[in-house]
Amino acid sequence: MAQSIQSNLLTREQAANYLSLKKSTLEAWAVRGGGPSMVKMGKAVRYRLADLEAFIESRIRQNTSEA
Repeated sequence: MAQSIQSNLLTREQAANYLSLKKSTLEAWAVRGGGPSMVKMGKAVRYRLADLEAFIESRIRQNTSEA
């Protein structure tokens, strides 16, 4: 079980690549909020694949006028 959890933890750079965003975008969201949930372990920041997928799903819109 621990192996599957660890294998689903992505670095900030890996998470940025997964989302097709710049690493600096995730860094900014980590400070001001608005980005995907993250796991903080000391100074290390990791992202769970499930949280990145949930973040994507929460951003689905039918048009650009939707909030």
